[in-house]
Amino acid sequence: MSNGKSADTAAPAHGGVSAEIWKFRALIVGVAGLAVTLIGLFAADPVRVGLGTLIALVFWLSIGLGMWFLIMLFHLFDAGWGTVIRRPMEHATTIFPWIGIVFFVLVVYSLFADTDQGLWKWMNPDNTVVIAGETATVDDDLLYHHKSPYLNNAFFILRSLLYFGIFIGVATVLRRASFSQDRDGNGGWTTVCRKWSAAGIILAALSVTFASLDWLMTLEFHWFSTIFGVWFFSASMRAALAATVLVCLLLVYLGVFQGVFKRSHLYELGRLSLAFTVFWAYIAFSQYFLIWNANIPEVTYWYVNREHELWWWVGLALLFGHFFVPFIYLLFYKNKVQPGRMIFICVWILAFHLLDLYFNILPTKQAESGLPYYNFGVNLWDVAAFVGIGGICFWAFMQSYLGQKAIPVRDPRILESLNHHE
Repeated sequence: MSNGKSADTAAPAHGGVSAEIWKFRALIVGVAGLAVTLIGLFAADPVRVGLGTLIALVFWLSIGLGMWFLIMLFHLFDAGWGTVIRRPMEHATTIFPWIGIVFFVLVVYSLFADTDQGLWKWMNPDNTVVIAGETATVDDDLLYHHKSPYLNNAFFILRSLLYFGIFIGVATVLRRASFSQDRDGNGGWTTVCRKWSAAGIILAALSVTFASLDWLMTLEFHWFSTIFGVWFFSASMRAALAATVLVCLLLVYLGVFQGVFKRSHLYELGRLSLAFTVFWAYIAFSQYFLIWNANIPEVTYWYVNREHELWWWVGLALLFGHFFVPFIYLLFYKNKVQPGRMIFICVWILAFHLLDLYFNILPTKQAESGLPYYNFGVNLWDVAAFVGIGGICFWAFMQSYLGQKAIPVRDPRILESLNHHE
């Protein structure tokens, strides 16, 4: 077939620069960005730099986690149409070990940071907290003592290792099974992937939920939300779908997916993006409505802090920019099938996903200036962390991509996917 050559290409070149060189450049940019971030951690406001690094880390991790969920859903429901787009997602899951390293650097820093300089306040009993309007220490906090069987340093580290172990372990099994099928054509690998996906989807749901609670919600350990993990899942799926569209269209532009990734695949991804746009809005509104309606001071303060300064405008931007604009835009058929229009809305979704992470993470800590929270803003250290972690993720993606077929050429569902129509 005319697209067979493109599909079999393992390491295409574009613009006279090989993919190997792009991989090397990504590694250099990633290391440089993380080096600048590390300098900022000791030379600038360490809490602000740490929060910016956590935001960047969660942004890139959420994309990988969303793609990981999609891979398992494709296997579990025998979704043939998604076979050709599954391979870029499999490459993307190679970012988990490297993001894990960056995360544990933040954990180690927080464990040994000076008083009130770590990210997770509960890690140090001498850190200050506000109790009934008065300043006290974590060690004096009765609520912390009730939560300490769960919120303690050893158990936190153990759980985090378990989460990354699940991410890396299940993703590696699925990826290697898919690559093995390319080599020997054994249809049994499809069964292996389906069985691992059946178990993996349960492990993924639990690990991603508890990871979001541990890493993000406990930044303010007084606050709690039973729906927070679902919010993070919905946000990750939106980001993953947007990133998948951009990667696939880039591969079309490079000639690798020419004739392979069709308008029908773009349409399906657009429909899923619309569905998860509605789902994210439902979850985000439900959390706000339930907390505000209950009117419990221990939890309503989370939203109160986000109704002052620039955060008020950020909240409005999320309401209109992260829901209404994508929702209305993706209702129209042409917007879901024209590459240029999908590139626009996918970049838009990723930008507002990043803004959503700022909204959820940045106001959780008291600023060095004495303000009760950090105001919204993007600084040099944020950019360095975002580019640094992004560079490492792109390098990991290319490391996997260069050694494999561009699509699962021997998957039993490959012809169904190639011939998929709306």
